[in-house]
Amino acid sequence: MRMTTLPSSLEAPVLLVAMPQVLDPYFHRGVVLLIHHDAEGSFGFIINRPTGIRVTEILAGMEIPWSGDPAAITLFGGPVQPQLGSVMCRELPEGLSEEEFAGTEIAPGILVTQHVADLQAFASEAPKDFRLLLGYAGWGEGQLLEEILRNDWLTAPASGDLIFTSDPESIWEGALRSVGVEPGALPSWSPGSDGDAN
Repeated sequence: MRMTTLPSSLEAPVLLVAMPQVLDPYFHRGVVLLIHHDAEGSFGFIINRPTGIRVTEILAGMEIPWSGDPAAITLFGGPVQPQLGSVMCRELPEGLSEEEFAGTEIAPGILVTQHVADLQAFASEAPKDFRLLLGYAGWGEGQLLEEILRNDWLTAPASGDLIFTSDPESIWEGALRSVGVEPGALPSWSPGSDGDAN
């Protein structure tokens, strides 16, 4: 019999770490920062999928000058509304006060905003730990809990050090190790394998 105590007590923010059997190309070896969860649904951002599109390219289209690393890459936040940008960072730039900030601190040291005025302030004084995410991941009523009960996701603490690591592609293994799971010990699955195999 499966235990249901973990999913019923699921609280955001938390990291959702995709298990190897999740072969959906959006989520395979993905890590999602879940920022909202209630009876009506859930949403968050995939945090380990670089897009190859530079931050400066996105901002140039919005006529916003970028003062940060010219090589900084945007992240694919999820398949829902991929044209919607969200900023995630650890601290506010000096020119933006807490009163002026229109976003939300979802956990200590993890700030999120979708407001253009905030984006302009970040772009002009780019902090070191800055992420521009395109799109988000969403689940309907009860959908995420079903996936957790199916063992598609493992939960891990939402660690700022992990989220803002300089190598986003290392986050999946880091998140697993943060809860005592050695990635190499998990069964190996690939998009070419039979997803129903035991």
